[in-house]
Amino acid sequence: MAYRLKDYLYNDKLTKEQNILMDRLYKLRMSGMAEAFEKQLLEPNTGLEPFEVRFAAIVNQEWDQRESKKFKRLMKKATLKYPAADLDSSIYDPERQLNTHVIELLAKCDWIDEPNNLLMTGGAGAGKTHIACALCITAMHQNRTVKYIRANTLLKESDHAGQEGTYFEYSNEMAAYDLMVIDDFGLMDLDIEKCRDLFEIIESRDCRKATIIISQIPVSGWYQLFGDSTYADACLSRMTSKSYRLEFPGRDRRITNSN
Repeated sequence: MAYRLKDYLYNDKLTKEQNILMDRLYKLRMSGMAEAFEKQLLEPNTGLEPFEVRFAAIVNQEWDQRESKKFKRLMKKATLKYPAADLDSSIYDPERQLNTHVIELLAKCDWIDEPNNLLMTGGAGAGKTHIACALCITAMHQNRTVKYIRANTLLKESDHAGQEGTYFEYSNEMAAYDLMVIDDFGLMDLDIEKCRDLFEIIESRDCRKATIIISQIPVSGWYQLFGDSTYADACLSRMTSKSYRLEFPGRDRRITNSN
């Protein structure tokens, strides 16, 4: 989509030369700098501060504005289930029995660049998806691309793309995300066609991009989900061979929070 230039309206409180400079900043797509510069021009006490301080404020506003826009674009594409998730103090609640040291290390996002997978398992309502979304948000703040999707939806979209003749494009899109979250793994039917689709997606990311797989079923039981042993071996090898683990042994927080 083409970039739409923000219109600059002539300000009678500024000189002709200042208005020309403001207009040029907008045409250079530096609206953040322009707004900060205009604010300084209209502030009578601005001259009390050193030039470096004033210039830093102008540059920082442009930087922050661009980073904010970039983050919003990443967030829109990520389709997170919990877009406001964060790693708050609740992860240290003893009842949750979480390995907080591992969570703190994961929050640094180095594992995404390795790349490595993360397998998150535990009962329903234990907070797996919430923490996964919090890790995704941390990754996006570091300018990484993210995609959250339920396993059943992933397979349906993959099947639809195959019927529409756009499977190659869809597969490439799924393979390109720096971090992909496949939620509710195990709550789907895996016939031979879906096994093949899942394998192709997992294979396209193997050793190239990081993937989080969330499941209520222990990793030891994943083999039984596949209707074909060949695809089971192939998929599980790629999912688990280079993967970190995060267990959620705590009880259902939905029930706890409702009481």
